[in-house]
Amino acid sequence: MIVCGIEKLISPDEGNITEGVIPIAGEYYHTIGGSLDPKWTRLKTSSAPDDRGKEGLRLEMGGGKYTEDDGKVWPQKAVIEFLCNEATEEKRRLASGIDKEDEGDERNKAAQETDDGEGGKLRFLDYGYVGENKVLSLEWQTKYACENAKGDGGKAGGHWGFFTWFIIIIFLAIAAYLVFGSWLNYNRYSARGWDLVPHSETLRDIPYIFKDWMRRVVSTVQGGGSRGGYSAV
Repeated sequence: MIVCGIEKLISPDEGNITEGVIPIAGEYYHTIGGSLDPKWTRLKTSSAPDDRGKEGLRLEMGGGKYTEDDGKVWPQKAVIEFLCNEATEEKRRLASGIDKEDEGDERNKAAQETDDGEGGKLRFLDYGYVGENKVLSLEWQTKYACENAKGDGGKAGGHWGFFTWFIIIIFLAIAAYLVFGSWLNYNRYSARGWDLVPHSETLRDIPYIFKDWMRRVVSTVQGGGSRGGYSAV
C-alpha cells in the first residue's frame, strides 16, 4: 500500500502540470529507508477525548520522507479515520452543534469530498505539520466501518460452487443406488440384515483389502529393495 501526494502547477495556458510526488506512506526501506508500520485503533475503545461517540477505525501509516525547499527532511505520515456513515445528516448536525446558519461551511467541506461509489465519502481534512512529522489527515465515511456491517461477501457465500454440487450429486447417487439395491434384494431374494446391501460381500472385504494394501506399502517403504519383498532363508 502506498499513499502519495502530487504537487501540480495549474496554468491557464498549459493546464495542470505535475511538479513532484510526495511519498507519504509506504514500504520505502529500499529507497528512503522508511517502513509502513500500520497501526489500527478502534475508536469506541480509544482513550482520546476527540474519539468519544465515534464508531469506526483509525489507521496510521508512515514510511515517507520529503525534503522541503529549505532543505529540511520531514518524515511523512497518513492518518485515515474510517467512520460509520449510518447516521443521517440531521443526526450529524445535532451531534456536532451545527445549525442552519453554518451550512455554508458544510458546503465548503463538500467541495473536498470524493464519492467512493458505494454510498461513502472520502474527505480531505488537513496536510500540515504535527510535531516532527508532516501529517495527511483523511476521513472516510463508509458503511463498512459500522460494527454491524455486512459485506457483499455474504451474498457470494450464498451460492454453491461446482465442487459442492458435484459432492451432493455423488452422495445422492450413492444413496439412491443403496436404497434401490436393498429394495431389490429384499423383494427378489428375501434378503435380511447385511445381505440387503448391494455387493455386501465386497463391502465386507474392504477393511481386509485396505489392511493388506497398507501392509504391502509399509513393507515396500521399509526396504524390500531389489529382493522384491522376499526375505533371505
